[in-house]
Amino acid sequence: MKRGLFFLLSYCLISGLIAQEVQWKEITTPVKASLRGLSPVSTTVCWASGSQGTWLKTMDGGESWEHGSIEGLDSLDFRAIHAWDDERAIVASAGSPAVVYKTSDGGKTWEKVHEEAEPAFFDALTFLSPNRGFLLGDPIDGTWMLLETYDGGDSWQRLPISPPAAEGEAAFAASNSSLLVNRNILVFGTGGATSNLHLYSLNDQYWTLFQGPLLQGAFSQGIFGLSFVQDGIVAVGGDFEKPDSRDRTAAVFKNQMAELPNRFPSGYRSGIAYWKQKKLLIAVGPSGSDISLDQGMNWENFSATGFHAVKVSLDQKSIWASGSQGRIGKLISK
Repeated sequence: MKRGLFFLLSYCLISGLIAQEVQWKEITTPVKASLRGLSPVSTTVCWASGSQGTWLKTMDGGESWEHGSIEGLDSLDFRAIHAWDDERAIVASAGSPAVVYKTSDGGKTWEKVHEEAEPAFFDALTFLSPNRGFLLGDPIDGTWMLLETYDGGDSWQRLPISPPAAEGEAAFAASNSSLLVNRNILVFGTGGATSNLHLYSLNDQYWTLFQGPLLQGAFSQGIFGLSFVQDGIVAVGGDFEKPDSRDRTAAVFKNQMAELPNRFPSGYRSGIAYWKQKKLLIAVGPSGSDISLDQGMNWENFSATGFHAVKVSLDQKSIWASGSQGRIGKLISK
């Protein structure tokens, strides 16, 4: 018992010191949209998207930005985006119409590559490789909507098997991090009546359901963001109607079990990212940002600045965040 207490106190001391050594560099952008779509490519190239049909891109680390409204669709909220480089990016809307647009010329023009009939609602978009990607949508007639592409998003089709949704179960288009994929599995997290983790074996084509211990039971509660870590998957969320509450705002899934952290993030968290190079987790939400050095078992707050989404760049050399009022952040060490 004494040894365990000593370890916990030592960890808290070390993580507290680390939290004092990192901070967000807030970057001024020319837009005031709510930015829930974020896709950094490198330390210099980053794309974002959000409300009012907004897209924006920097190629010089945030010193200057190109921006616009996708095909004049200023009534749509593009909460999911994936960029391959400074020329190619793809976005998906949250709401009606449920559409997917792609640019191959750096945002100068956007082509509609997919549209779903009502009442479809897209929640998240992710890619396994430059050509193969996946798109998650809210349940229709009791079944989750899952689409896949094999040609870089130029065409989309339904996944061969989609899991059923429990009554009152929902997904959240909060940060484009509720859907993950690696070479073996496709994973998405849910909330509402129940917080679940749905895992799909890409090789064997079957679904496995894990019930999560995060806050659940109301439409505003559940899993909002997921990240692979070395030993499993870390989920963050809570209750977006209670942004300062620490009640069951995270969980760690490993070895076919779910475990609650020893120390929770300091409020509802909508986005999460794991920086493998430095072995640290960052979680963000409207009340601030938290860091974990032990793959989600203990969290320490390091900023009161609110963000919706957080992502590690494709080259694994930087972490970016996005939020309301066109807010963009880049993680730096003091």
